[in-house]
Amino acid sequence: MRVLIDILHPAHVHFFRNFHNEMEARGHELYITARAKDRSLDLLDQYHLPYDHISDQLSGGAGLVVEMTQRTGRLLKVMRQFRPDVMTGIMGPSIAAAGKLKRVPAVVFYDTEFAKQTNWFVYPLAHSVCTPDCYQGKVRGTHVEYAGYHELAYLHPNRFRPDAGRLAAFGLGVDEPYSLVRFVSWQAVHDKRETGLSGAQKRDLVDRLGRHGRVLISSEAALPADLAPYEVKGPVEDIHHLLAHAQLIVGESATMSSEAAVLGVPAVMIATSGRGYTDDEERRYGLVRHFTEDQYDDAVATIEKLFADSPRELGQLARQRLLAEKIDVTRWMVDYFESNFGSGPRR
Repeated sequence: MRVLIDILHPAHVHFFRNFHNEMEARGHELYITARAKDRSLDLLDQYHLPYDHISDQLSGGAGLVVEMTQRTGRLLKVMRQFRPDVMTGIMGPSIAAAGKLKRVPAVVFYDTEFAKQTNWFVYPLAHSVCTPDCYQGKVRGTHVEYAGYHELAYLHPNRFRPDAGRLAAFGLGVDEPYSLVRFVSWQAVHDKRETGLSGAQKRDLVDRLGRHGRVLISSEAALPADLAPYEVKGPVEDIHHLLAHAQLIVGESATMSSEAAVLGVPAVMIATSGRGYTDDEERRYGLVRHFTEDQYDDAVATIEKLFADSPRELGQLARQRLLAEKIDVTRWMVDYFESNFGSGPRR
């Protein structure tokens, strides 16, 4: 089988890297096309995954249209050379359009319900749309569900073991208490509704968390001068070891909140829009608490309560229940592709 993987975001590298390596080990041929956004290319380099850099993130509505047009044209050129049997990616606008044009099946993974413009365009063009079974949106087209979250493709215990020894690279001691804060740039096409935390709220959040240990900030956008000293410094490929040993994760990112949840670290997410998967992690396991920016005071009260209740101990117990009910998503992906697009591995 010849499989093309399209990477649009750093999180997509994590989602597909184990799938890439396992499929390659089973005799399949893989080709990665990549978009330069944040640290996506750095991660591909760090994981020694060869890729074809075919586009760069452009900002604004017009920029996204230009990028999409250029990207799809370059993808068609790659398809002529590589001749994929199937293509896959998260969100998937380019692979869905190019796949429909060239009659190559495109398997789209997604978990963001409110990206309505993109989903309206992509879903009917895709061969299949694979979502967590807690996905709350409507899929026009072939909908395939699995009992997991994107983050279990790379943070399931079969794929990842937290190593406290990696904390030294971030300037932390093994037993040093700390919280991790994540700020988002809100540049994605589906972020139009988002307002984000105010500067005053960000500063207040850092001050409050600092009363319980060190504070480290991971931010897509540049930080103001007074918050810059808190910025995470360390190897980007080891960020999940940092997540796994934190007392608490707080911020605007649904992805990082879900990463924390599957690692058993409680997360407080403050953003206008939720997701089916963070709702599921909140309702079933209590590992994510979602608040809007207008509910900031409630979020702060919850943070204080979590610190009073020993968040790590509670989180690890909840994680055991989560892992008993959810799957190794990479294993599921390998089975799905081999069952539907190939006759089994070529040894």
